[in-house]
Amino acid sequence: MAEKYPGLLDRFLSYVKVETRSDPESNTIPTSPKELTLLKQLMAELSALGLSEVRMGEQNAIVMATLPSNLDHEAPVMGLLAHVDTADFNAAGVNPQIVQNYDGQPIQLGDGTYTLDPAEFPNLRNYLGQTLITTDGTTLLGADDKAGVAEIMTMLAYLVAHPEIKHGTIKVGFTPDEETGTGATHFDVTDFGADFAYTVDGGPLGELEYETFNAAGAEITIEGKDVHTATAKGVMVNALQIAMDLQAMLPAHDRPEKTTGREGFFHLYQLDGTVDHARMLYLIRDHDRQMFEARKQALQAVVTDLNEQLGSQRVTLQLTDQYYNLKDALQGHMDVVELAQTAMKELAIEPVIYPVRGGTDGSTISYMGLPTPNLFAGGENMHARFEYVSLQTMEKAVDVLLKMSELNSQRTK
Repeated sequence: MAEKYPGLLDRFLSYVKVETRSDPESNTIPTSPKELTLLKQLMAELSALGLSEVRMGEQNAIVMATLPSNLDHEAPVMGLLAHVDTADFNAAGVNPQIVQNYDGQPIQLGDGTYTLDPAEFPNLRNYLGQTLITTDGTTLLGADDKAGVAEIMTMLAYLVAHPEIKHGTIKVGFTPDEETGTGATHFDVTDFGADFAYTVDGGPLGELEYETFNAAGAEITIEGKDVHTATAKGVMVNALQIAMDLQAMLPAHDRPEKTTGREGFFHLYQLDGTVDHARMLYLIRDHDRQMFEARKQALQAVVTDLNEQLGSQRVTLQLTDQYYNLKDALQGHMDVVELAQTAMKELAIEPVIYPVRGGTDGSTISYMGLPTPNLFAGGENMHARFEYVSLQTMEKAVDVLLKMSELNSQRTK
């Protein structure tokens, strides 16, 4: 199997085998000590490559490093970012399968309990003849975002090995806890020192993302009153019934499974409790900022209405904004997007641009003053056992990073 960038596949396989699942219930930084294993490994690799200013932030556990410029003029400083943590799915004992020269047939994962079938996952047909890396069906793969980590590291290694290639200063950062939405909140833009940046955290070939949701999380607690069912009339207050009533008061169509494109939603993703007490967790999403604010107000109005019906404050709502639409923060900085578009087009890669039904670390970091759109890293079916990535797409991601560096080196700060 000939590799365009020797070391890319080995790096990726090494990274995915390190368990880095973040913990959404933790308040530590990082949320799981397992993430530190890979972060420290990356520090060692960056130092071995000869990068300068290799360090891990004491307060945020973010690994940063600098590849100094070899230009005779000052170009804008480009930043590249990827996260090391994986999503809330089994990530222990990742055992990747390598499928060479994919023939378009169903791929047996591990013992065959699960199958990666193009009839169910039609995007597989885009990878005929390519080398695919899949799971064995028992874990996720971790291409989100260890593909991005491997691509950035490979790009750096290539530039170090080819000093004749001119480039400006490149800042790199590897972050924890993107999947919990907390890692980027501790990012230090001043310490990073870039003029613009990209997260390498997208999906299939050509994805270039700069429009995301506005996002909030809602925690609703309901206090009931549990009494014996024989004497319940007029006395019992069933917290679970109130939870069902609350859900029914929200627009029936505004759910993720019934929306697409720029349509926002309320997503009830956790409900637990008893007659005595219940807890509901919601995601609130909308691309339009005014509609996003209206959604939060609508949920508050439902809670207020329920409490009035109950005659007491039994339902409590806590709203937390998580991130905002990246597009709004990039107004006046679209040259960052245009640089990526130009790089892709010069490589005969068609940019795939659409409103993302999610967010990235770049959503948060851009509002801190560092314009940071998102580039493809190659992963498909992310966050679960059917995840896979094409080696050839990862190679093209490295191509794009090198081309962006080349184009940026021709600019003057």
